[in-house]
Amino acid sequence: MLRHRFNWKRLSLAGALAYEPDGSAAHLVFELRPGAYNDELLIDFLTELIELEQRPVLLIWDGLPAHRSHKMSDWIASQRHWLSVEPLPGYASDVNPIEQVWGSLKSKELCESVFDTIAEVANTAADGLKRIGSDAALCFAFLGHSACAYESHFTPAISKS
Repeated sequence: MLRHRFNWKRLSLAGALAYEPDGSAAHLVFELRPGAYNDELLIDFLTELIELEQRPVLLIWDGLPAHRSHKMSDWIASQRHWLSVEPLPGYASDVNPIEQVWGSLKSKELCESVFDTIAEVANTAADGLKRIGSDAALCFAFLGHSACAYESHFTPAISKS
């Protein structure tokens, strides 16, 4: 049994899995911050993403309210020269590869851990995210898992007559 007084504040995480179109490489781009993300902070994250990637990006993401705000929609519309967005179904987190990242982090680095400070959580999470992001095979496995989940949820069954 783990006991903790939970007297520290919130830590939020933004992340993007980046895949080479030819399947030759993959990595994770992430940012940890105290507090919560909003549309403005996510726009900052995406701006930094393009500075890192320096090429067109297809962003596939879930229905987080900050992803759907008017401010975000207007910003995305102004970024069409490098950014395309495809929404995920809101009811199927298993088709989102980034959910696999969070699951891996929670099941390894953050599993059964008790932290006294938010800085300890942030450092441990950052180490785990670096582990994930440096393992292209793992990043592709997350994508493969999501593709299989997508097919099982959204591809109509074909029956033989």
